[in-house]
Amino acid sequence: MSLILIIVLVVLVVLAIMVIAIYNRLVALRQSCRQGAADIDARLRQRHDLVANLVSTVKGYATHERETLDAVIAARNTAVANPSPQSEAALRGSLDRLLALGEAYPDLKASANFQSLQGELADLEDKLAAARRALNGAVSRFNAAIESFPAVLFAGMLGFRAEDFSRLSESEKGVVDQVPNVQF
Repeated sequence: MSLILIIVLVVLVVLAIMVIAIYNRLVALRQSCRQGAADIDARLRQRHDLVANLVSTVKGYATHERETLDAVIAARNTAVANPSPQSEAALRGSLDRLLALGEAYPDLKASANFQSLQGELADLEDKLAAARRALNGAVSRFNAAIESFPAVLFAGMLGFRAEDFSRLSESEKGVVDQVPNVQF
């Protein structure tokens, strides 16, 4: 009888250690997803703040390009108020048109401030793309971990749910809400 009790205790201890290890691994992977979302949030904040500086620089050189400048400001404000992949894409398109003004205005293109801001924006877009790739990788690893055996047996009971690749994370919604004061 004591042998059976020892076997049961050993099995329970092994099972408890296994559940603890699975839980800790899933927590670490979930935290990687949250960190990835926070990195994207930081890049979006930088992009939105950079828009005001770009508009201010361009408006001094291209005063009759008000329609382009207004479109950039409207796209930026929409992206801040209603974060979504569509609003971010619209902002990216309007920024591309704004940067294209540099070709039409040689004085603007030669401006050190414009060149610096243009370089910052290009660097920021690269970092944003890298942060999105990192988040997608973290989400992929997390989702694979909760769906693999033996974690699949415990993940649901421990409160772990699959992350979504395609939507903006909660950290991206409502935190990039500081609209810069841009006036003409």
